[in-house]
Amino acid sequence: MTVVHLSGHLVCRSSNDVAIVVEHLARHVELTYAEVGCHPFRVTPTDDPMVWHVDELFRDAAAFRTHQAQVASSDWGRVTARIERRYEIEGL
Repeated sequence: MTVVHLSGHLVCRSSNDVAIVVEHLARHVELTYAEVGCHPFRVTPTDDPMVWHVDELFRDAAAFRTHQAQVASSDWGRVTARIERRYEIEGL
């Protein structure tokens, strides 16, 4: 079993994007921690108020894929769909 590590940045283009992240992030984190196989999961602000650092560790590819599917169908996925993601994924 190979762990999957996703790291990178969520890059907002406007203050509206930042407000969307702020409004919806806590629930997204809560739902992610309820999933099996994802820990730790961190989305934290950087020195640039438009950029958030993302760091996720999944126990295996199946847990990663499950998370991705759930994000795609979630409120978070819908409201943040146009916000740029600059991620690197290791372990797939």
